[in-house]
Amino acid sequence: MAFAPSSSRGVTPLTIAFAGMAALASAMGIGRFAFTPLLPMMLHDGVVDIPQGSWLATANYAGYLAGALLYMALPWLLRRLGSRLDITTLNAWLVRAGLVATALLTAGLALPWPASWPALRLLAGITSALVFLGTVNWCMARLAQLHAPAVGGMVFCGPGLGIALTGLSASAMVAAQWTAAQGWAVFALLACMLCAGVWRTFSPQPGLHGAGPTVAAQAAVPPPRSAPERALLAVAYGLAGFGYIVTATFLPVIARAVLPAGSAWPDLFWPIFGAGVALGALLSTRISPARDRRVLLAWAYVVQAAAIALGLLWPGRAGFALGSLLLGLPFTAITFFALQEARHQWPQAGAGFTGLLTALYGIGQIVGPPLVAWLLVRAPSQAQGFNWALSVAAGALVLGAVLYGLMVWRWRPVR
Repeated sequence: MAFAPSSSRGVTPLTIAFAGMAALASAMGIGRFAFTPLLPMMLHDGVVDIPQGSWLATANYAGYLAGALLYMALPWLLRRLGSRLDITTLNAWLVRAGLVATALLTAGLALPWPASWPALRLLAGITSALVFLGTVNWCMARLAQLHAPAVGGMVFCGPGLGIALTGLSASAMVAAQWTAAQGWAVFALLACMLCAGVWRTFSPQPGLHGAGPTVAAQAAVPPPRSAPERALLAVAYGLAGFGYIVTATFLPVIARAVLPAGSAWPDLFWPIFGAGVALGALLSTRISPARDRRVLLAWAYVVQAAAIALGLLWPGRAGFALGSLLLGLPFTAITFFALQEARHQWPQAGAGFTGLLTALYGIGQIVGPPLVAWLLVRAPSQAQGFNWALSVAAGALVLGAVLYGLMVWRWRPVR
Protein backbone atom coordinates (compact mmCIF):
# COMPACT_ATOMS: atom_id res chain seq x y z
CA MET A 1 0.00 0.00 0.00
CA ALA A 2 2.74 2.46 0.93
CA PHE A 3 4.53 4.33 -1.80
CA ALA A 4 8.02 5.70 -1.94
CA PRO A 5 8.52 9.10 -0.40
CA SER A 6 8.59 12.09 -2.68
CA SER A 7 12.05 13.43 -3.23
CA SER A 8 13.88 15.05 -6.05
CA ARG A 9 15.91 11.86 -6.62
CA GLY A 10 13.81 8.94 -5.36
CA VAL A 11 10.44 9.65 -6.96
CA THR A 12 9.64 7.73 -10.14
CA PRO A 13 6.88 8.10 -12.72
CA LEU A 14 5.24 4.87 -11.51
CA THR A 15 5.33 6.10 -7.92
CA ILE A 16 3.51 9.25 -8.98
CA ALA A 17 1.03 7.36 -11.15
CA PHE A 18 0.14 4.82 -8.44
CA ALA A 19 -0.19 7.55 -5.81
CA GLY A 20 -2.49 9.53 -8.08
CA MET A 21 -4.46 6.38 -8.83
CA ALA A 22 -4.98 5.67 -5.13
CA ALA A 23 -5.92 9.28 -4.38
CA LEU A 24 -8.59 9.27 -7.09
CA ALA A 25 -9.82 5.83 -5.98
CA SER A 26 -10.56 7.37 -2.59
CA ALA A 27 -11.87 10.81 -3.56
CA MET A 28 -13.87 9.64 -6.59
CA GLY A 29 -14.47 5.92 -6.12
CA ILE A 30 -15.50 6.37 -2.48
CA GLY A 31 -16.18 10.07 -1.87
CA ARG A 32 -18.35 10.45 -4.93
CA PHE A 33 -19.46 7.13 -6.32
CA ALA A 34 -19.83 4.80 -3.33
CA PHE A 35 -23.28 6.34 -3.01
CA THR A 36 -24.45 4.49 -6.13
CA PRO A 37 -24.02 0.88 -4.88
CA LEU A 38 -25.15 1.87 -1.37
CA LEU A 39 -28.30 3.66 -2.55
CA PRO A 40 -30.26 0.38 -3.02
CA MET A 41 -29.21 -0.62 0.51
CA MET A 42 -30.38 2.74 1.85
CA LEU A 43 -33.69 2.26 0.01
CA HIS A 44 -34.02 -1.24 1.48
CA ASP A 45 -33.28 0.07 4.98
CA GLY A 46 -36.00 2.67 4.51
CA VAL A 47 -33.72 5.59 5.41
CA VAL A 48 -34.35 7.32 2.04
CA ASP A 49 -36.71 7.03 -0.93
CA ILE A 50 -35.84 7.64 -4.60
CA PRO A 51 -36.66 11.40 -4.58
CA GLN A 52 -34.58 11.86 -1.42
CA GLY A 53 -31.78 9.81 -2.95
CA SER A 54 -31.93 12.03 -6.05
CA TRP A 55 -31.49 15.13 -3.94
CA LEU A 56 -28.61 13.60 -1.99
CA ALA A 57 -26.93 12.87 -5.32
CA THR A 58 -27.64 16.41 -6.47
CA ALA A 59 -26.08 17.83 -3.29
CA ASN A 60 -22.90 15.91 -4.07
CA TYR A 61 -22.81 17.13 -7.66
CA ALA A 62 -23.50 20.70 -6.56
CA GLY A 63 -20.55 20.37 -4.20
CA TYR A 64 -18.41 19.10 -7.08
CA LEU A 65 -19.30 22.25 -9.03
CA ALA A 66 -18.52 24.46 -6.03
CA GLY A 67 -15.19 22.69 -5.54
CA ALA A 68 -14.22 23.24 -9.17
CA LEU A 69 -15.08 26.94 -8.93
CA LEU A 70 -13.13 27.21 -5.68
CA TYR A 71 -10.11 25.61 -7.31
CA MET A 72 -10.30 28.16 -10.12
CA ALA A 73 -10.33 30.98 -7.56
CA LEU A 74 -7.50 29.68 -5.36
CA PRO A 75 -4.60 31.33 -7.29
CA TRP A 76 -6.41 34.67 -7.12
CA LEU A 77 -7.14 34.22 -3.42
CA LEU A 78 -3.51 33.37 -2.70
CA ARG A 79 -2.35 36.49 -4.54
CA ARG A 80 -4.82 38.64 -2.60
CA LEU A 81 -3.55 37.17 0.65
CA GLY A 82 0.04 37.78 -0.36
CA SER A 83 0.92 34.09 -0.17
CA ARG A 84 4.02 32.86 -2.01
CA LEU A 85 2.76 29.27 -2.07
CA ASP A 86 3.42 27.80 -5.51
CA ILE A 87 0.65 25.91 -7.30
CA THR A 88 2.37 22.51 -7.06
CA THR A 89 2.76 22.78 -3.32
CA LEU A 90 -0.85 23.97 -3.08
CA ASN A 91 -2.01 20.90 -5.02
CA ALA A 92 -0.13 18.61 -2.67
CA TRP A 93 -1.77 20.23 0.35
CA LEU A 94 -5.20 19.97 -1.31
CA VAL A 95 -4.75 16.25 -1.93
CA ARG A 96 -3.64 15.54 1.64
CA ALA A 97 -6.38 17.59 3.29
CA GLY A 98 -9.00 16.31 0.85
CA LEU A 99 -8.21 12.65 1.49
CA VAL A 100 -8.53 13.17 5.24
CA ALA A 101 -11.85 14.97 4.68
CA THR A 102 -13.08 12.16 2.40
CA ALA A 103 -12.60 9.60 5.17
CA LEU A 104 -14.32 11.78 7.78
CA LEU A 105 -17.28 12.71 5.56
CA THR A 106 -17.79 9.09 4.53
CA ALA A 107 -17.79 8.04 8.18
CA GLY A 108 -20.40 10.71 8.91
CA LEU A 109 -22.89 8.97 6.63
CA ALA A 110 -22.72 5.90 8.87
CA LEU A 111 -24.27 7.92 11.70
CA PRO A 112 -28.09 7.90 12.16
CA TRP A 113 -28.43 11.63 11.52
CA PRO A 114 -30.24 11.89 8.16
CA ALA A 115 -30.70 15.65 8.54
CA SER A 116 -26.91 16.03 8.17
CA TRP A 117 -26.59 13.83 5.07
CA PRO A 118 -27.27 16.54 2.44
CA ALA A 119 -24.55 18.73 3.99
CA LEU A 120 -22.15 15.78 4.16
CA ARG A 121 -22.76 14.92 0.51
CA LEU A 122 -22.30 18.58 -0.46
CA LEU A 123 -18.97 18.75 1.36
CA ALA A 124 -17.93 15.40 -0.11
CA GLY A 125 -18.56 16.85 -3.58
CA ILE A 126 -16.43 19.92 -2.85
CA THR A 127 -13.68 17.69 -1.50
CA SER A 128 -13.73 15.30 -4.45
CA ALA A 129 -13.38 18.16 -6.96
CA LEU A 130 -10.45 19.68 -5.08
CA VAL A 131 -8.70 16.32 -4.73
CA PHE A 132 -9.40 15.42 -8.36
CA LEU A 133 -8.02 18.68 -9.75
CA GLY A 134 -5.18 18.79 -7.23
CA THR A 135 -4.17 15.21 -7.99
CA VAL A 136 -4.41 15.51 -11.75
CA ASN A 137 -2.51 18.80 -11.98
CA TRP A 138 0.15 17.69 -9.45
CA CYS A 139 0.70 14.35 -11.17
CA MET A 140 0.72 15.81 -14.69
CA ALA A 141 3.22 18.50 -13.69
CA ARG A 142 5.52 15.98 -12.02
CA LEU A 143 5.27 13.48 -14.87
CA ALA A 144 5.99 16.21 -17.43
CA GLN A 145 9.08 17.17 -15.42
CA LEU A 146 10.18 13.53 -15.46
CA HIS A 147 9.52 13.33 -19.23
CA ALA A 148 6.83 10.66 -18.77
CA PRO A 149 3.49 12.38 -19.56
CA ALA A 150 2.02 9.25 -21.17
CA VAL A 151 2.03 7.51 -17.78
CA GLY A 152 -0.62 10.03 -16.69
CA GLY A 153 -3.36 7.84 -18.11
CA MET A 154 -2.71 5.39 -15.30
CA VAL A 155 -3.77 8.02 -12.77
CA PHE A 156 -7.25 7.96 -14.29
CA CYS A 157 -7.56 4.24 -13.54
CA GLY A 158 -8.13 5.27 -9.92
CA PRO A 159 -11.84 6.13 -10.13
CA GLY A 160 -12.59 2.90 -11.96
CA LEU A 161 -10.70 0.76 -9.48
CA GLY A 162 -12.46 2.55 -6.61
CA ILE A 163 -15.84 2.03 -8.26
CA ALA A 164 -15.17 -1.66 -8.87
CA LEU A 165 -13.94 -2.19 -5.32
CA THR A 166 -16.88 -0.42 -3.67
CA GLY A 167 -19.34 -2.10 -6.01
CA LEU A 168 -18.09 -5.61 -5.31
CA SER A 169 -17.91 -4.83 -1.59
CA ALA A 170 -21.51 -3.59 -1.61
CA SER A 171 -22.59 -6.75 -3.42
CA ALA A 172 -20.98 -8.85 -0.67
CA MET A 173 -22.64 -6.68 1.96
CA VAL A 174 -26.06 -7.22 0.40
CA ALA A 175 -25.46 -10.99 0.40
CA ALA A 176 -24.47 -10.78 4.07
CA GLN A 177 -27.54 -8.62 4.82
CA TRP A 178 -25.50 -5.71 6.09
CA THR A 179 -27.06 -2.29 6.54
CA ALA A 180 -26.07 0.77 4.53
CA ALA A 181 -24.62 2.33 7.69
CA GLN A 182 -22.21 -0.57 8.02
CA GLY A 183 -21.27 -0.11 4.37
CA TRP A 184 -20.45 3.57 4.87
CA ALA A 185 -18.30 2.67 7.90
CA VAL A 186 -16.31 0.10 5.91
CA PHE A 187 -15.73 2.55 3.06
CA ALA A 188 -14.58 5.21 5.54
CA LEU A 189 -11.97 2.75 6.82
CA LEU A 190 -10.87 2.02 3.26
CA ALA A 191 -10.52 5.77 2.62
CA CYS A 192 -8.28 6.01 5.70
CA MET A 193 -6.04 3.24 4.38
CA LEU A 194 -5.71 4.88 0.95
CA CYS A 195 -4.92 8.22 2.57
CA ALA A 196 -2.17 6.68 4.66
CA GLY A 197 -0.74 4.91 1.62
CA VAL A 198 -0.16 8.07 -0.42
CA TRP A 199 0.55 10.56 2.37
CA ARG A 200 4.33 10.65 1.94
CA THR A 201 4.22 10.79 -1.84
CA PHE A 202 2.13 13.97 -1.82
CA SER A 203 4.65 15.68 0.43
CA PRO A 204 4.41 19.49 0.05
CA GLN A 205 7.98 20.63 -0.56
CA PRO A 206 8.12 24.27 -1.66
CA GLY A 207 10.52 24.96 -4.48
CA LEU A 208 11.08 21.28 -5.32
CA HIS A 209 8.92 21.24 -8.41
CA GLY A 210 6.98 24.45 -8.28
CA ALA A 211 9.33 26.63 -10.26
CA GLY A 212 7.90 28.38 -13.24
CA PRO A 213 9.01 27.82 -16.84
CA THR A 214 12.14 29.38 -18.19
CA VAL A 215 12.05 32.35 -20.54
CA ALA A 216 12.79 30.04 -23.46
CA ALA A 217 9.97 27.71 -22.47
CA GLN A 218 7.56 30.62 -22.12
CA ALA A 219 8.48 31.82 -25.59
CA ALA A 220 7.74 28.33 -26.95
CA VAL A 221 4.20 28.28 -25.53
CA PRO A 222 1.77 28.63 -28.47
CA PRO A 223 -0.96 31.28 -28.41
CA PRO A 224 -4.41 30.19 -27.23
CA ARG A 225 -6.89 28.85 -29.72
CA SER A 226 -9.87 30.99 -30.68
CA ALA A 227 -12.54 31.75 -28.08
CA PRO A 228 -15.36 29.98 -30.04
CA GLU A 229 -13.32 26.76 -30.19
CA ARG A 230 -12.59 26.91 -26.47
CA ALA A 231 -16.27 27.59 -25.76
CA LEU A 232 -17.38 24.58 -27.80
CA LEU A 233 -14.90 22.37 -25.95
CA ALA A 234 -16.28 23.58 -22.62
CA VAL A 235 -19.92 23.05 -23.61
CA ALA A 236 -19.24 19.61 -25.10
CA TYR A 237 -17.43 18.53 -21.95
CA GLY A 238 -20.32 19.75 -19.83
CA LEU A 239 -22.67 17.56 -21.88
CA ALA A 240 -20.56 14.53 -20.89
CA GLY A 241 -21.32 15.26 -17.23
CA PHE A 242 -25.05 15.21 -17.90
CA GLY A 243 -24.90 12.31 -20.34
CA TYR A 244 -23.45 9.68 -18.03
CA ILE A 245 -24.86 10.75 -14.67
CA VAL A 246 -28.35 9.27 -14.95
CA THR A 247 -26.99 5.79 -15.54
CA ALA A 248 -24.09 6.21 -13.12
CA THR A 249 -26.39 7.26 -10.27
CA PHE A 250 -29.33 4.92 -10.78
CA LEU A 251 -27.88 1.87 -12.57
CA PRO A 252 -28.47 -0.65 -9.75
CA VAL A 253 -31.95 0.80 -9.08
CA ILE A 254 -32.89 0.65 -12.78
CA ALA A 255 -31.63 -2.93 -13.06
CA ARG A 256 -33.64 -4.01 -10.00
CA ALA A 257 -36.78 -2.54 -11.56
CA VAL A 258 -36.30 -4.64 -14.71
CA LEU A 259 -34.70 -7.93 -13.65
CA PRO A 260 -36.44 -10.65 -11.60
CA ALA A 261 -36.58 -10.15 -7.84
CA GLY A 262 -33.70 -11.79 -6.01
CA SER A 263 -31.34 -11.67 -8.99
CA ALA A 264 -27.70 -11.08 -8.05
CA TRP A 265 -26.96 -9.29 -11.33
CA PRO A 266 -28.04 -5.76 -10.29
CA ASP A 267 -25.22 -5.68 -7.75
CA LEU A 268 -22.66 -6.65 -10.41
CA PHE A 269 -23.40 -4.01 -13.06
CA TRP A 270 -21.76 -1.21 -11.08
CA PRO A 271 -18.47 -3.13 -10.57
CA ILE A 272 -18.54 -3.97 -14.29
CA PHE A 273 -18.84 -0.25 -14.97
CA GLY A 274 -15.85 0.39 -12.68
CA ALA A 275 -13.79 -2.29 -14.41
CA GLY A 276 -14.60 -0.64 -17.74
CA VAL A 277 -13.49 2.73 -16.35
CA ALA A 278 -10.12 1.34 -15.23
CA LEU A 279 -9.59 -0.58 -18.48
CA GLY A 280 -10.46 2.45 -20.59
CA ALA A 281 -8.05 4.66 -18.66
CA LEU A 282 -5.28 2.12 -19.13
CA LEU A 283 -5.98 1.79 -22.85
CA SER A 284 -5.92 5.57 -23.25
CA THR A 285 -2.21 5.50 -22.40
CA ARG A 286 -1.62 3.35 -25.51
CA ILE A 287 -3.11 5.89 -27.91
CA SER A 288 -0.61 7.95 -29.87
CA PRO A 289 -0.38 11.57 -28.67
CA ALA A 290 -0.39 12.58 -32.33
CA ARG A 291 -4.06 11.63 -32.66
CA ASP A 292 -6.59 14.47 -32.75
CA ARG A 293 -8.12 14.38 -29.26
CA ARG A 294 -11.34 15.97 -30.52
CA VAL A 295 -11.93 12.95 -32.76
CA LEU A 296 -11.18 10.62 -29.86
CA LEU A 297 -13.65 12.50 -27.67
CA ALA A 298 -16.37 12.32 -30.33
CA TRP A 299 -16.00 8.55 -30.57
CA ALA A 300 -15.96 8.23 -26.79
CA TYR A 301 -19.30 10.06 -26.57
CA VAL A 302 -20.77 7.82 -29.26
CA VAL A 303 -19.68 4.73 -27.30
CA GLN A 304 -21.36 6.03 -24.13
CA ALA A 305 -24.54 6.91 -26.02
CA ALA A 306 -24.61 3.39 -27.48
CA ALA A 307 -24.10 1.95 -23.99
CA ILE A 308 -27.15 3.82 -22.70
CA ALA A 309 -29.17 2.73 -25.74
CA LEU A 310 -28.33 -0.91 -24.97
CA GLY A 311 -30.12 -0.59 -21.63
CA LEU A 312 -33.17 0.77 -23.43
CA LEU A 313 -33.26 -1.69 -26.33
CA TRP A 314 -31.96 -4.79 -24.55
CA PRO A 315 -33.18 -4.51 -20.93
CA GLY A 316 -31.80 -7.79 -19.62
CA ARG A 317 -28.69 -9.18 -17.99
CA ALA A 318 -26.63 -9.23 -21.17
CA GLY A 319 -27.75 -5.76 -22.28
CA PHE A 320 -27.08 -4.17 -18.89
CA ALA A 321 -23.71 -5.94 -18.52
CA LEU A 322 -22.45 -4.91 -21.96
CA GLY A 323 -23.91 -1.44 -21.54
CA SER A 324 -22.19 -1.04 -18.16
CA LEU A 325 -18.83 -2.04 -19.63
CA LEU A 326 -19.19 0.28 -22.64
CA LEU A 327 -20.36 3.17 -20.47
CA GLY A 328 -17.28 2.82 -18.30
CA LEU A 329 -14.65 2.36 -21.02
CA PRO A 330 -14.56 6.02 -22.16
CA PHE A 331 -15.49 7.52 -18.77
CA THR A 332 -12.13 8.74 -17.45
CA ALA A 333 -10.60 8.66 -20.94
CA ILE A 334 -13.00 11.51 -21.74
CA THR A 335 -11.64 13.49 -18.81
CA PHE A 336 -8.04 12.63 -19.71
CA PHE A 337 -8.40 13.73 -23.34
CA ALA A 338 -10.52 16.79 -22.57
CA LEU A 339 -8.09 18.16 -19.96
CA GLN A 340 -5.18 17.47 -22.32
CA GLU A 341 -7.02 19.35 -25.06
CA ALA A 342 -7.77 22.21 -22.65
CA ARG A 343 -4.08 22.56 -21.82
CA HIS A 344 -3.29 22.51 -25.55
CA GLN A 345 -5.92 25.05 -26.52
CA TRP A 346 -5.13 27.55 -23.76
CA PRO A 347 -1.75 26.75 -22.16
CA GLN A 348 -1.43 30.20 -20.59
CA ALA A 349 -4.60 29.67 -18.53
CA GLY A 350 -2.95 26.92 -16.50
CA ALA A 351 -5.38 25.36 -14.05
CA GLY A 352 -8.02 28.01 -14.70
CA PHE A 353 -9.38 26.52 -17.93
CA THR A 354 -9.32 22.95 -16.59
CA GLY A 355 -11.21 24.22 -13.55
CA LEU A 356 -13.81 25.85 -15.83
CA LEU A 357 -14.31 22.61 -17.75
CA THR A 358 -14.69 20.70 -14.51
CA ALA A 359 -17.25 23.25 -13.30
CA LEU A 360 -19.35 22.85 -16.46
CA TYR A 361 -19.08 19.08 -16.09
CA GLY A 362 -20.40 19.55 -12.56
CA ILE A 363 -23.35 21.59 -13.83
CA GLY A 364 -24.22 18.77 -16.21
CA GLN A 365 -24.18 16.32 -13.30
CA ILE A 366 -26.39 18.56 -11.17
CA VAL A 367 -29.13 18.60 -13.79
CA GLY A 368 -29.35 14.79 -14.08
CA PRO A 369 -30.80 13.53 -10.77
CA PRO A 370 -33.53 16.25 -10.46
CA LEU A 371 -34.51 15.51 -14.05
CA VAL A 372 -34.96 11.85 -13.12
CA ALA A 373 -37.07 12.77 -10.09
CA TRP A 374 -39.19 15.12 -12.24
CA LEU A 375 -39.74 12.48 -14.96
CA LEU A 376 -40.57 9.76 -12.43
CA VAL A 377 -43.39 11.88 -11.02
CA ARG A 378 -44.86 12.45 -14.49
CA ALA A 379 -44.30 9.04 -16.06
CA PRO A 380 -47.04 6.38 -16.02
CA SER A 381 -44.56 3.97 -14.41
CA GLN A 382 -41.12 4.03 -12.83
CA ALA A 383 -39.68 2.04 -15.72
CA GLN A 384 -41.06 4.53 -18.25
CA GLY A 385 -39.64 7.45 -16.27
CA PHE A 386 -36.18 5.91 -16.29
CA ASN A 387 -36.48 5.21 -20.03
CA TRP A 388 -37.29 8.86 -20.69
CA ALA A 389 -34.31 10.00 -18.60
CA LEU A 390 -31.93 7.57 -20.31
CA SER A 391 -33.13 8.73 -23.74
CA VAL A 392 -32.42 12.36 -22.89
CA ALA A 393 -28.97 11.41 -21.54
CA ALA A 394 -28.08 9.51 -24.71
CA GLY A 395 -29.24 12.46 -26.81
CA ALA A 396 -26.97 14.81 -24.86
CA LEU A 397 -23.96 12.60 -25.59
CA VAL A 398 -24.80 12.47 -29.30
CA LEU A 399 -25.00 16.28 -29.30
CA GLY A 400 -21.59 16.45 -27.64
CA ALA A 401 -20.12 14.18 -30.33
CA VAL A 402 -21.59 16.47 -32.99
CA LEU A 403 -19.94 19.49 -31.35
CA TYR A 404 -16.55 17.80 -31.46
CA GLY A 405 -17.15 16.91 -35.10
CA LEU A 406 -17.93 20.58 -35.77
CA MET A 407 -14.67 21.59 -34.09
CA VAL A 408 -12.69 19.16 -36.24
CA TRP A 409 -14.39 20.47 -39.39
CA ARG A 410 -14.00 24.16 -38.51
CA TRP A 411 -10.56 24.24 -36.87
CA ARG A 412 -7.68 22.17 -38.12
CA PRO A 413 -5.47 20.59 -35.45
CA VAL A 414 -2.36 22.48 -34.43
CA ARG A 415 0.36 20.39 -32.81
